[in-house]
Amino acid sequence: MATDDELKAELERLKAENAALKARSGKGISMKVSEKGAVSVYGLGRFPVTLYQEQWVKLLDIADDIRAFIRENEGRLKKKE
Repeated sequence: MATDDELKAELERLKAENAALKARSGKGISMKVSEKGAVSVYGLGRFPVTLYQEQWVKLLDIADDIRAFIRENEGRLKKKE
């Protein structure tokens, strides 16, 4: 059975760990390698966006095109508040 001092120490450790995790993901966006070896991006919506390495590279290669498309279609696009 844990003593009060041990429980307090564990609580402080967990508080510090929680604070560190919050600070690290200041933008609210984080990444991890999925079980199948893909890149999952968390924090954009309810579910992660998961693509394989070569898919992310293709998407990043056309980032300027995506930005232009968004600008050209801004009046028809909705924003998530």
